[in-house]
Amino acid sequence: MSVPVKIRDLEKSYGRYPALKGVSLDVAAGELVALLGPSGSGKTTLLRTVAGLEQAETGNVFFGDIDASQLSLRERRIGFVFQHYALFRHMTVLDNVAFGLRARPRATRPSDQVIRARAMDLLGLVQLDGLEGRYPTQLSGGQRQRVALARALAIEPRVLLLDEPFGALDAKVRKDLRKWLRDLHQRTGHTTLFVTHDQDEAFELADRVAILNKGVIEQVGPAAEILERPATAFVASFVEGIARPETRPLARDGSVIRIARAH
Repeated sequence: MSVPVKIRDLEKSYGRYPALKGVSLDVAAGELVALLGPSGSGKTTLLRTVAGLEQAETGNVFFGDIDASQLSLRERRIGFVFQHYALFRHMTVLDNVAFGLRARPRATRPSDQVIRARAMDLLGLVQLDGLEGRYPTQLSGGQRQRVALARALAIEPRVLLLDEPFGALDAKVRKDLRKWLRDLHQRTGHTTLFVTHDQDEAFELADRVAILNKGVIEQVGPAAEILERPATAFVASFVEGIARPETRPLARDGSVIRIARAH
């Protein structure tokens, strides 16, 4: 079940370098929010802190009413998709997808039959039917990324986190996967945060975009609002030249998303 995410006053430094400076952000249950900004802006640190892979010096992350800082990494039940897939090369596609379920403690682990059925259902969802017996090296980059996403969904995550999910793919594959991911999100409804440095990707995919700069969120809002009314000089400069959205429905009701092309 999707839950809202509340990020409150996160501070994180690496030595003398402040990566996050009092960052706060609300993500509604079932919302897809992009973390966008230049290199070093703090977007990946913020994502990893939500996941529990980094520990903030101060501040809190809540999943619904639960303070996630009180939960272990396993208890947070995060689905995390990395840029370079992080698939197990010695495992089949099916075994990769099933890994998180099989790694559960015996008391909460489903039966082998249930795990296989869940993995097969997810492979159908990500349009990889019939490839369950292959190994990652036998798949294209786009197919490997779909396997990584299916594996993240298998554990029924509270929150789905994507770190530059299409960064290792070529332009055409990235464009195809954007639409596919948006359609998948509308079907599954997971609360999702994804990091990208690609402005077109963020504005095309997300319900809202959070623009970071030097560890601070400069503006949060839907694409049209940010592009038409940038809140700071940095945001205005950062989005300069991006095509204005012709239509950008905020409801996740299957509406067609159209992005105007620059002329």
